[in-house]
Amino acid sequence: MKRIAIITARGGSKRIPKKNIKEFFGKPIIAYTIVAAKNSGLFDEVMVSTDSEEIAEVARNYGANVPFMRSEKTSNDFATTRDVLLEVLNEYHKRGKEFDTMCCLYPTAPFINDKNLIEAYDEFEKRQAKMLVPVVKFSYPPQRAYVISDGELKFKWEEYRNSRSQDLEPFYHDIGQFYIYDVKTYLENDGIIKENVAAYIVPETIVQDIDNLDDWKVAEMKYQILNSEN
Repeated sequence: MKRIAIITARGGSKRIPKKNIKEFFGKPIIAYTIVAAKNSGLFDEVMVSTDSEEIAEVARNYGANVPFMRSEKTSNDFATTRDVLLEVLNEYHKRGKEFDTMCCLYPTAPFINDKNLIEAYDEFEKRQAKMLVPVVKFSYPPQRAYVISDGELKFKWEEYRNSRSQDLEPFYHDIGQFYIYDVKTYLENDGIIKENVAAYIVPETIVQDIDNLDDWKVAEMKYQILNSEN
């Protein structure tokens, strides 16, 4: 069973310049993802897909491989993660390297650790899943959401007006840190897997999107609190 970790790190971040290698508590933020992947011991290959020589140099310094650079087609603002993963798998295929599973990891996810990855892979393999998505429960029940219609505040679903939170079905959302895929299924379905998808549930304390500088500051606060507790 051969496994690859693919860290997607484009160089063109606009809201936070050089976001993927911006310093986060003493080291480039991408380093946290690389170190977690390598320390997990799960992967035959830990690689970074990037269009930036600067990111590539940082990645190599922390032990990741950058065997080829990302194409111009998958480096623009409209390229998707799916486009990048398919390109990486195709390039490895040309070089005679095949993998059974892959883990796509994002470079700005300092809360990822080797323990999370090992637990997630255990769940993926135990369930014989074709894909695994880490998720977190919504902190407030979406069924109790309001909408504003013609300037008036109204319940989106009036039938849940008097429901107790604990009686409502839990809803979950993707945490945007990593994904695990069966490579054969991924390729056969052109990167879109809809069935046999497993969940790995994580606590809200280790979830934080980092899209702008305010998000970055919140991530720093969360990270500091978690590390002081540990």
